Amino acid sequence: MQSFRNKKLYQRRADILKALAHPSRLLMVDVLHQRGELCVCDLEEVVGSDQSTVSKHLSILKQSGIIDLRRDGRNSMYRLARPCVMEFFTCIEQVMKENLKEQRELLAS
Repeated sequence: MQSFRNKKLYQRRADILKALAHPSRLLMVDVLHQRGELCVCDLEEVVGSDQSTVSKHLSILKQSGIIDLRRDGRNSMYRLARPCVMEFFTCIEQVMKENLKEQRELLAS
């Protein structure tokens, strides 16, 4: 059994979850998963934010290891580095569905 005293492990997990804890970053991860590699300009359009805001979000995702960066001349191209994060999204949506089901049952009673 894994030791529950490994605080560094829990801190790293929390750091990754914090990196995902913004609607724009979740959207970017989803779009990168669906469309593949994209430049900042493409993500600006999708997110509806300016270049500096999108770049800041991308920096947070990159620092956490969720996305990768590739330079292509003057362009910075981003891609999803850890596609397994999409499994986490599936789990979150399952929790949302179960919560909704429980709420409906409560309201019906």
